Amino acid sequence: MNSICLNGKILPADKPALMADNRGYRYGDGLFETMKMINGKIVLEKYHFERLFNGIKLLKLRAPLLFKASALRREILKTCKKNKCDQLGRIRLSVFRGNGGLYDESKNLQWLIECWPADISVNRINKNGLVIDIFPGMQKLCDVFSNIKSASFLPYAMAAQYAKEKKLADCLIHNVKGHIADATIANVFLVKNKLLITPALTEGCVNGVMRRYLIEKLRASNFDVREGVVTKNDLETFDEVFLTNAMYGLRWVKQFRDKKYDNTQTLRIYNEFITPLYS
Repeated sequence: MNSICLNGKILPADKPALMADNRGYRYGDGLFETMKMINGKIVLEKYHFERLFNGIKLLKLRAPLLFKASALRREILKTCKKNKCDQLGRIRLSVFRGNGGLYDESKNLQWLIECWPADISVNRINKNGLVIDIFPGMQKLCDVFSNIKSASFLPYAMAAQYAKEKKLADCLIHNVKGHIADATIANVFLVKNKLLITPALTEGCVNGVMRRYLIEKLRASNFDVREGVVTKNDLETFDEVFLTNAMYGLRWVKQFRDKKYDNTQTLRIYNEFITPLYS
């Protein structure tokens, strides 16, 4: 039986744990991190905790004094060992503004760790390329909250549902300017030779940890990486497209509508920069 960790206490995963007036449940008043553990280590741990605590500051959540990265790391590893997924696991760390009504006085944040064993396929690039499209049902805002992993996930959930209905692997999300922001659970990169473009944070994309890692590594290796505006026209004119997130690292895209892509540079990037993370 799987276990969870709620505010430092290990509980059975199949028993009620959150109160009905939990603000994360009621209002989406919180954020989360999805992390990957390999051999007892959190991949890109520093980036995850930096993003988490920056988000906590932005949302003005009141963290207990002992709510530190070192303590969270211990609790995550303990929970992963309990669930026998410390060798290869998927972790979701959620934080939310306690319990109560919308105008109740803010209390110390609460936090929840969930984890599950992951399949070895998350350590390999996908053999079959993804087929993607643009979700027509939303336009993402480009505000100060756009870059965090918000608990208010409804637009992405609906985009994922649309992708499932259309038999797509994923959907890209427009922002209010009509540009590409990101995908349901990933950031997007377009490739032409050694030029890569990806939506800038000002375009409303989630500030992905794998996105950040790749931008730093690629620039240090003399790739021309540009953060800016990405449009539908770019999708139709670039040679390669790939999606990134913390769990699978990088997945290559085979097709967007009538446009088909190569994966030559994408495979090189995966082998050179993603594979070392998993060894």
